[in-house]
Amino acid sequence: MKRTRIAAAALALAALVPAVGTPALAAAVATPATAVRTEVPPIDSAALERSIAGLPAPDATAAEVRVGGSKGSWHGVTGVTDLRTERPAKEGARFRTGSVTKILTVAVVLQLVAEGELSLDGTVQEYLPGLLPADYPAVKVGQLLNHTSGLPAPKSGDGFEWVYATRFKKWTPEEYVGKAVENPIEFTPGTRQHYLNTNTFVAGMLIEKVTGRSYEHEVTTRILRPVGMRDSYLPGDSIRIRGRHNHGYQVVPEGFQDAIEYGQAHVVDMTETSVTSTWASGDLISTTADLERFVKALFRGKVVPAAQLKHMFTVPKVTMYGGDQPAVHTSGLTRLELPGGIVAFGKTGARYGSASGVGATRDLSRTVVYSINSTDAKAAGQNQRGLGIALAAFVG
Repeated sequence: MKRTRIAAAALALAALVPAVGTPALAAAVATPATAVRTEVPPIDSAALERSIAGLPAPDATAAEVRVGGSKGSWHGVTGVTDLRTERPAKEGARFRTGSVTKILTVAVVLQLVAEGELSLDGTVQEYLPGLLPADYPAVKVGQLLNHTSGLPAPKSGDGFEWVYATRFKKWTPEEYVGKAVENPIEFTPGTRQHYLNTNTFVAGMLIEKVTGRSYEHEVTTRILRPVGMRDSYLPGDSIRIRGRHNHGYQVVPEGFQDAIEYGQAHVVDMTETSVTSTWASGDLISTTADLERFVKALFRGKVVPAAQLKHMFTVPKVTMYGGDQPAVHTSGLTRLELPGGIVAFGKTGARYGSASGVGATRDLSRTVVYSINSTDAKAAGQNQRGLGIALAAFVG
């Protein structure tokens, strides 16, 4: 019966994953009021082992999971480091965190708010004059952070073929935001929630404008070094991952350029790629140990002062854009209600070849960080592996 309930919860989570393919922890799940449990259960090592068993497999080539908290810890690595040599996956490997980067971007903005350099009620038009079209309504800094700004996304090429052909292109923040605001505002700021990279791109530009230094410098000196994230860095224009890492692959049709056979499918190696197309929204390279260290420091109030930290645990009272579902994203995180009434806050990320996630209960009684070398990380409804890891970590 327990496994049946968990399977049903996994299906509910999968149904709520946004169309952009954000995996596992990206949406909230409501559970019956009759099944309330406010404390996390003991760590279920067997469930966690099952969640990353059988790699390499059609959905992923490698995975690393780190679970911690007041009721023990667990760490597992499985799969292969690359398909050519088939050597075992590397423990402590660096990986592209994707949108997990947004947590750090938001944290720096909130630090600047605490220092009086920015105001959540200040507007983009005030701090970055000329960035947005003249006919756009005022967009507040706080609305960028919780994705209620109404700013649109840029239109891009069609499908993965365009992504692969342009994988080494270097974007500037001005170019990215400029392409986005060629489109009309999506809704009156503050009235809906639409999770988009444009918001964090503009947040990164705000950081640079008010500090007079690069986004990379500010994240490094304000978060990575103080927290002790020694294996984490922002790659800038570099297409490579420094040091120990596992390769990431994307499934493609037979006959695709540079494709290699992988079981019954074909994949291309996406390990080397520009991340300027995601910049302050998704360029961080890190490890599971570093991200676990960061989550603990953040939740304990050691990164963002308490007065500003509350915004990272507050969901705006609006509905999601394009529907009537209530908002789930805070400033930098996502609120989840898991089976048994356990409430957690987390963030997921996806780059082609890499899916990742972090999450924790507010009291840090349970934390989880995972990295999956997914073969279709951005596919809507994909990443059942991530769903299983999240459920195994929090529910068992």
